[in-house]
Amino acid sequence: MQSLWMLVASLLFACMGVCVKFAAETHSAVEITFYRSFISLILMFGLVRLQRVPLATPHWRWQISRGIVGFSALFAYFYAITLLPLATAVTLNYTSAIFLALYLALAGMKMRLGILGALAVGLVGVVLLLKPTLNADQLVGGLIGLASGVVAGMAYFSVRELGARGEPETRTVFYFSLVSSICAGIWLYFSSLHAVDLRSGLLLLGVASFATVAQLAMTRAYTRGKTLMSAALAYSTVIFSSLFGAVFWGEVMDASAWFAIGLIILSGIAATHFSRASPVEQD
Repeated sequence: MQSLWMLVASLLFACMGVCVKFAAETHSAVEITFYRSFISLILMFGLVRLQRVPLATPHWRWQISRGIVGFSALFAYFYAITLLPLATAVTLNYTSAIFLALYLALAGMKMRLGILGALAVGLVGVVLLLKPTLNADQLVGGLIGLASGVVAGMAYFSVRELGARGEPETRTVFYFSLVSSICAGIWLYFSSLHAVDLRSGLLLLGVASFATVAQLAMTRAYTRGKTLMSAALAYSTVIFSSLFGAVFWGEVMDASAWFAIGLIILSGIAATHFSRASPVEQD
């Protein structure tokens, strides 16, 4: 039953995507990334202090590299949401489980036949989703969405390594928020910054709040529930996103798109099973 917390997390992540897509009407993807990271930084600082977790870390190089990679994945994901149907962007980002399995194999984990099969199925799904279902003007968005999955897989690999070194998850999330805020802030220093009104402010607050609460629900699902069940339920974000996309923007995907999404979901669950590793963090 604890795995059902993943349904809560999935719904909240889909709500975050809705807020991102609406906020993109007045703000750039890097602005949304900055506000999401900075608000999360404030929340995580309070949580770290509440739990009395020291901020000093002997693995600061890993924390910085994880933060930079996480920022890149988060920005690419938000940018893809502004260019693609919500469910498509979410699905491409969720290829991170497939790439995580690949990175684990490259790091020395025994390459099982099941992982090779999962990677092959995932590749077929990605090709089908990018080529026949996307218009020419959406291809760039599709590649950016796929890139978010590639880089997010790297971020989850870093989180896994930090956990193996004994780093508390709250400290890792705090440093991710800090590094991401700094990276986005530097970017914004050399670009334009749009004014925040009541509507956009609530949307930006929604992005950070939904993401933070969803993170807590996801962590509870992975730590107290069954790993494979939680990983499978995580893909319900695609279902919720497709429903929101249809309601708010009239985004309706055809059968070929859903077939491709099904292949990607199947490969992600299989890769999680055969690699015996599940990401416990969603940016």
